Amino acid sequence: MATPETAESAVRVSKVGYLGFETPDLDRMIDYYTKMLDFHLQDRSADTAFLTTGADHHCVVLTKGGPKARVSVGYEIWEPIADAQRRLAEAGYKVERRTDVAPGTPDVLVMAEPGTGAQLHLFAAQERSDADNTPPLRPTKLGHVAAFTPELASLQKFYQELLGFRWSDTIGDFFVFLRCNADHHAANFMASTKYDGMHHVAYEMRDPNHLITMIDHLAKNDLRLHWGPGRHGPGHNLFTYHKDPDGNTIELFTQIDVIHDENKGFWEPRPWHETYPMGPRTWEVDLATVNIWGPINEREMDH
Repeated sequence: MATPETAESAVRVSKVGYLGFETPDLDRMIDYYTKMLDFHLQDRSADTAFLTTGADHHCVVLTKGGPKARVSVGYEIWEPIADAQRRLAEAGYKVERRTDVAPGTPDVLVMAEPGTGAQLHLFAAQERSDADNTPPLRPTKLGHVAAFTPELASLQKFYQELLGFRWSDTIGDFFVFLRCNADHHAANFMASTKYDGMHHVAYEMRDPNHLITMIDHLAKNDLRLHWGPGRHGPGHNLFTYHKDPDGNTIELFTQIDVIHDENKGFWEPRPWHETYPMGPRTWEVDLATVNIWGPINEREMDH
């Protein structure tokens, strides 16, 4: 697997901002996000809802339709919108600048993600939500989004050369992890001609106790895990997976690897790392890569 370097002329993404879903039952999905995951409902209309975990106006957008996950992904960028628009146009990509995408994001660049059918939204900042400061159950943020792609190498190149992502890890030759800030990954992609769309979306919990409290809450409401708890190899995050009402895979995680010094390129030392110092690598395809603790869910690695 080639690992292209980040281009100097790339748009500089700072974080994954939001994820868009289509759902046939808007009220059911709002109930799931507000009652199961404790998200704050910031705004809604007859066919759209905007939910958040914190200060940003939204990190989840629900629209009547589907069911379909990852119809759009919003990325916050460091630079002015006009500069990003110029860079992308010069690179040959069709980009539309819009003011009507969503409340809270009045100035957005919209473009097609190569090969997946999803829309990418680039914005400089969101308006603030009126959510309380992180209630006890609520995840701290939208952490990352994973998707299938029939053209992994070209999509990885697009993210690194055009959006400024950096390579973090690869499993075999089919699953790549990319970062846009200190977190191990904000986007990861699995090569597949069998599946398309979203692989999973992940929301971060503060620590293991916070994760356990949330899992207990889900269990009390008859919502069961289908994989985990466990610890991944790439990223080394503690993870659990369950399904939302539309059948989308939801990961709740904590303790993900972070890089504090890009010049050195090593992950922050952790006692469970395989090497010291630990840096980006290509992992063998085996049990310990997927879950250091043991059991594997075959569906999560089926491509």
